[in-house]
Amino acid sequence: MVNPSVQSTPDLVARADGAATRVAILDATLRRLTEDGYARLNLRDIAQQAGVNHALINYHFGSKQQLVLAVLDAANQRLIDRQERMYAQPVPASEKWRQACTYYEDDLRSGFVRLTMEMMAASFTDATLRREFVPRMLAWHRLIDQEVAQTIARHRLDLPVSARAIGAFISCFWVGMEAQMTVGIDETEGHYLEALQAMHAMLLALEAGTTRRRRPAPAQPTPASKPRRPR
Repeated sequence: MVNPSVQSTPDLVARADGAATRVAILDATLRRLTEDGYARLNLRDIAQQAGVNHALINYHFGSKQQLVLAVLDAANQRLIDRQERMYAQPVPASEKWRQACTYYEDDLRSGFVRLTMEMMAASFTDATLRREFVPRMLAWHRLIDQEVAQTIARHRLDLPVSARAIGAFISCFWVGMEAQMTVGIDETEGHYLEALQAMHAMLLALEAGTTRRRRPAPAQPTPASKPRRPR
């Protein structure tokens, strides 16, 4: 009688080798993207760095666009899950903002921010890539919109603007900051850290109930009337 486990061993080894090959290709692609950029991305260079045959890239991913999307997806969903877990914690919004800033520093070091900006830039002229990239970016926008709405409800704020508008302010600021940092605009010119710290300070003030209101300008004294001369 043939042992089923022995019979299936070659298939298991093949699947394991295939998974290892995919990981090697994805890792090499991320390194090449963050170092060379999307425009200079060359599949043969990726294959050489991954230590695989060039044909295996087409076999596993099909095209350059699908390859870079797979690289993005490998990190994107994991980081969205990370943010969702953080937002679900029963901690003040100021602490969540502080943690989000720490995560951003991690994402800069890992190359995820550079990867996202490279794919955004490539999407301007690559319609196929743009159709796939935009929904992935909008997933971050929806996550921020949801957290803003919950924060407003938690503090029972009566604001003249919608939660969606505030979410757009935050999302657009964050993407703009990432783009400007990617092209080399540092803190002395961009004031990103100052802006992030300012938002943290505003959230702390909101939570403490000490938000300052603009005081009305003091009334100007009216000039004293001159006494009339007796006639």
